[in-house]
Amino acid sequence: MQPLQKQAEDLRARVASACQALHIDARAEELAVLDEQLADSNVWANVERAQMLTRQAASLRSQIEPWQILRSQVSDIIELMDLGDDSMLVEFTEQLAALEAEYQERRKDLLFSGEYDNRAAILKLSAGAGGTDAQDWAEMLERMYLRWAEKHDMQTELVERSTGEEAGIKNATYIIRGAFAYGKLRSEHGVHRLVRLSPFNADNLRQTSFALVEIMPEMDAPGEVEIDDKDLRIDIYRSGGNGGQGVNTTDSAVRITHLPTGTVVAIQNERSQLQNKETALKILKSRLAQMQLEQRAETLADLRAGESASWGAQIRNYVLHPYTLVKDTRTKFETHNARGVLDGDIDGFIEAYLEQQAATE
Repeated sequence: MQPLQKQAEDLRARVASACQALHIDARAEELAVLDEQLADSNVWANVERAQMLTRQAASLRSQIEPWQILRSQVSDIIELMDLGDDSMLVEFTEQLAALEAEYQERRKDLLFSGEYDNRAAILKLSAGAGGTDAQDWAEMLERMYLRWAEKHDMQTELVERSTGEEAGIKNATYIIRGAFAYGKLRSEHGVHRLVRLSPFNADNLRQTSFALVEIMPEMDAPGEVEIDDKDLRIDIYRSGGNGGQGVNTTDSAVRITHLPTGTVVAIQNERSQLQNKETALKILKSRLAQMQLEQRAETLADLRAGESASWGAQIRNYVLHPYTLVKDTRTKFETHNARGVLDGDIDGFIEAYLEQQAATE
């Protein structure tokens, strides 16, 4: 029994170290404050603030509780070992192995050390060079990320979606909420390149298409990113659509341009001009925060205009013809299971990127 007890003590020490690195106890105190605020019925007098607090509490709870449970279970098994005898050796061995496996899975949380890694992620997809094929490719990526979010029990909220004339989408924006949503998805930020036999030309020729995937941390608290009003140009225009009774024909669409960087966000999803403006500002702040991280800029004044979907800038290649291969150009991680990747199995790419980032910090 003694060697097994030593293993259990070692596991307890590693779990305690991980909890300290992840600030589990401090976050638990933060969660308790949020729960106390949400328990006050008056909090719903301001619905927007109440919803923000609810999201924050849910995010914290999903990060904290698994570690609290694991820490408690390891302490419990050590106490039982002290009281038990060798007749329970097999049972204790199996329980400890299960807890060790749980720890190995949970320790991936240690890779999420970025400033915004525990935030929700704003996912924006834009079709690039390649015409209808590129729009179809953007929709394939949309499906891939929605499948991934579903597999990880994450919530998705559609913000904006513009369909192509023939097929696919021109662009789409989603908010993805769940434990470390931004920390996991930030590996996907960049241009994605597809090579395949085109289903959109009569000769069925090989076609190369591009789509831009932007991953931004959700900035939902006031004052997190301060933008000077003189740096903004706000244009109001008539919403477009594919026709029909549901099309919005009022001047409610909003386009906001951040003049110093040339960053543009346009939203027309809501019928209310005010709602579109608020959503556009939120996404603009998130995009500027992402640009600050990417460019290691200290202030917004130091930012340069962001990248665009174009040739030669891809972070990942998806080849469906003449062979199947998905390969990340940064980490060199690859798989021949392209179908699985397009069905949302992208965790290998995410983990390879996070491990590479951790090794260079």
